[in-house]
Amino acid sequence: MRLPAGGPLNDVVVIDLTTILAGPFATMVLADLGADVIKIEPPRGDFIRDQGPFAPDDELRAFGGYFQSVNRNKRSVVLDLTTETGRASLLELVANADVVVENFRHGVMDRLGLSYERLREQNPHLVYAAIRGFGDERTGSSPMQDWPAYDITVQALSGLMEITGEPDRSPIKTGPGFGDTVPALFAVIGLLSAVHRARRDGVGGFVDVSMYDAMLAMCERTVYQHSYNGDVPTRQGNSHPLLCPFDAVPAADGWVSIAAPGDNHWRQLCAAIGRPELATDERTRDNVSRLANRDFTMSAVTAWTTTRTKVEIVETLGGKVPVAPVNTVEDIFADPHVHGRNMLVDVDHPGVSHPLTIANTPIKFADSPPTHIRRAPLLGEHTDEVLAQFDITTAAIQLEETK
Repeated sequence: MRLPAGGPLNDVVVIDLTTILAGPFATMVLADLGADVIKIEPPRGDFIRDQGPFAPDDELRAFGGYFQSVNRNKRSVVLDLTTETGRASLLELVANADVVVENFRHGVMDRLGLSYERLREQNPHLVYAAIRGFGDERTGSSPMQDWPAYDITVQALSGLMEITGEPDRSPIKTGPGFGDTVPALFAVIGLLSAVHRARRDGVGGFVDVSMYDAMLAMCERTVYQHSYNGDVPTRQGNSHPLLCPFDAVPAADGWVSIAAPGDNHWRQLCAAIGRPELATDERTRDNVSRLANRDFTMSAVTAWTTTRTKVEIVETLGGKVPVAPVNTVEDIFADPHVHGRNMLVDVDHPGVSHPLTIANTPIKFADSPPTHIRRAPLLGEHTDEVLAQFDITTAAIQLEETK
């Protein structure tokens, strides 16, 4: 089952050696853009195949929602890289590829005899991308380079957890796995830049993204706050250290976010809540003043929001002041924006009699039809097909070993 031609990357072949979230998320983005992503899995499969969640009527349990969500549009090939035959097959695949992506711990590929330098011998134009907790010594050393890392590890190290949560409460990680998905997006940017250079200059390259580095880059304001005035930012709930009002505030039936730090938005907010005098009050006439008098400013806003429902607040402020209800996922499934933008997509799921829903790609092109989403692959579903397609000389042995 070769994916149909389409997407700006439909002439790019990606060998995907990734597992869990950071790497698969990066290669998913490439697959959504049309790349032929060949997911290489060990005989036991990617760890997250077994992690669920599973639909109640799924008796097959070939994979759960986690795997489906980040491995769509890919082909699965089983290769045992601990064997000589598996490594030989991979090298032949690499000779036909544009990109290799891996997120093993530092040194794993080298110990397998599949280092970047070895793969580059096989394909001088190859772009090799690595996503690890603490980077690769080829681009910069770290005393933690051999340490394992998860999302929560780098959220803690980067300071993201220190600035997330309520004052005088425990640090909180973000709900989604930003410690994985943000490095994945940086890796996609880097490897696409390297592919462009490889096609222009005939030179491949090694793209290295450290999860810790990526999260520190996302927490950029803490760095300049400390450098410019010695601040050590910490948790302050949903408010902003430099902007006001910029917060989640209570409604009669839940919460809404309101952001009106600019003077124009502030004037419109003051008029809407029946307090036009606040637009010229010396305590609240500009952002600096409002920031210095945050409690007074926010009490005026919340006195109005707490007596109105989320719907009433949004109907009054929508289109005038940046406002939004704090949605549950049930709210999201009912949101006309989400449906109008085709951000929920139904996919087939082996072992389930009806389609299931996952989040669609946010990348859209005005001159192209919507991305066609294919379900995630069964383990080794495309081994025969891919090895035959690329005329792998070790295919006969490899196919026998994987049966």
